[in-house]
Amino acid sequence: MKQSMQTTFGGPAALLACDASERTRIEALVRSHFDLVWRYLRRLGLSDADAEDAAQQVFLLTSKKLARVEPERERAFLLGVAVRVAADARKARQRRRTEPDVALERTQHPGPNPEQALEQQRACELLDRLLEEVDQEARAVFVLYEIEGLTLQEIACALKCPQGTVASRLRRGRMKFEASVARHRAKLEKVAGEP
Repeated sequence: MKQSMQTTFGGPAALLACDASERTRIEALVRSHFDLVWRYLRRLGLSDADAEDAAQQVFLLTSKKLARVEPERERAFLLGVAVRVAADARKARQRRRTEPDVALERTQHPGPNPEQALEQQRACELLDRLLEEVDQEARAVFVLYEIEGLTLQEIACALKCPQGTVASRLRRGRMKFEASVARHRAKLEKVAGEP
């Protein structure tokens, strides 16, 4: 993923308006935060391919507003842009009304052990299904806090909303996620109990 993004920013067309210090800063942002942005976009409901495109869009949009981004708030800014880009991508997907690429969703990530890779993939797919049952506002906060480890203050900054709202959405996200997990467990127990 990172390599294609760095190639994008390495091209002269994308950075014609950037001076050397801006180019260096953008490249540093990509190296430091691309994986985080991509994972967050995946957890917000985008497919692998859509998350790749959306992550590139996040960094392109950020490069246009780079002068306004304070260095200590870069991560929060990127994640805030990611929320908006993910929403736009979901709307575009709904307009296209195409089915997700099932083959792409089942693609295994290379790993040291094929069984472990498959188990990890299934766990990620289950996590994605469980997260789909959480509304978008609560999911955005839940993923940033519980999975990515951001603080409530960082999330409030990224989403441009009060910290109390973030805390409320986190509580709602936790409750909905726990309810999803409970329903999933009940289904498993029912299947295990059937002859």
